[in-house]
Amino acid sequence: MPEAPRLLTNLTAATLTGDAPYGLVSDGAIAIERGRVRWIGARADLPSELAKAERIDLGGRLVTPGLIDCHTHLVHGGDRAAEFEMRLNGASYEEVARAGGGIVSTVTATRQATQEALLAGALRRADALIAEGVTTLEIKSGYGLDLDTELRMLRVARAVEKGRPVRVKTSFLGAHAVPVEYRDRADAYIDEVCIPALRAAHAEGLVDAVDGFCEGIAFSPAQIARVFDVARALGLPVKLHAEQLSNLGGAALAAGYGALSADHVEYLDEAGVKAMAGAGTVAVLLPGAFYTLRETQEPPVRMLRDHGVPIAIATDANPGSSPLTSLLLAMNMGCTLFRLTPEEALRGVTVNAARALGLGDVGTIAPGQRAELAVWDVEAPAELSYRIGFNPLHSRIFGAIQ
Repeated sequence: MPEAPRLLTNLTAATLTGDAPYGLVSDGAIAIERGRVRWIGARADLPSELAKAERIDLGGRLVTPGLIDCHTHLVHGGDRAAEFEMRLNGASYEEVARAGGGIVSTVTATRQATQEALLAGALRRADALIAEGVTTLEIKSGYGLDLDTELRMLRVARAVEKGRPVRVKTSFLGAHAVPVEYRDRADAYIDEVCIPALRAAHAEGLVDAVDGFCEGIAFSPAQIARVFDVARALGLPVKLHAEQLSNLGGAALAAGYGALSADHVEYLDEAGVKAMAGAGTVAVLLPGAFYTLRETQEPPVRMLRDHGVPIAIATDANPGSSPLTSLLLAMNMGCTLFRLTPEEALRGVTVNAARALGLGDVGTIAPGQRAELAVWDVEAPAELSYRIGFNPLHSRIFGAIQ
């Protein structure tokens, strides 16, 4: 028999649709059928054909779309607590990286880790996000920097989705750093490792998007363009770590390829903003890295607003520059450090985060959308960004209602 619709009632819904703040629907109801939202609206407007549906009373709680963490590095070996200590003793992120630390130190630990060990660690970190209402997350490779380990990382990312009730989108990040065996030979690394690994990962069905790190300590715009040319030929969308430590024009480059997102963007200029606006590229702000690295150059939030660039927020969960596995805390940081409004923060982890992953079936509560929702013990949406170190999640809906 077809699945009968079930009705969530006695709730306030932040749909993130329409013109009202947060897209709020008071005294609302949400009908769910076959893992999709069938209807959403005020309880008084409930269609007659849903009048006899099984009802689940949510006690006046707030319902939002399930949260989306659109930039993470959840799969990795080891940790970098020692480098955290180095930075607190005065070393800059660039100095740590040039001394052989940073990304390269995690590469060593990741290469040495088995697939089983990588999965166990990734699941623990994913569990922390899921416990805060996350229903979709992105996971990057980039700590292998050789063909075998890059593929192993992406296989683990796919396994996270099989092992937990969460949707995972993968990004190939072979152009993350130059490994020690290719020091001062970045072009050779791109040709001999990165591009062949990308082709192999795509052939195995492991890649949803292609990413890169465009920075003085990583890869130049010209080198990134070569990777993106291959991505385009394979029919894969791109995104980019851009303008984190300096302005190399990476965001404009990414926008030229129709990038889903440009991430970090602290040093983004108006030319880059305009390019992103024209391409529909999302600006993904990563306050966890800004905080951890004690940066002072804030992303140009006002300029992004003025030019209509969508703003997303993510944890950037990684062992070095953002050991953060709380998307709620990232929302608070986005408001406190970057002066986002609580509504911008919520949009940044729902509708705009979905856009940053190229997803159109999540991020809002609307008919036809996947029934991936978060139910909160709060009275107003602003509480989700306001509290620090407190998780008000009541329950999470991932397709079927338990």
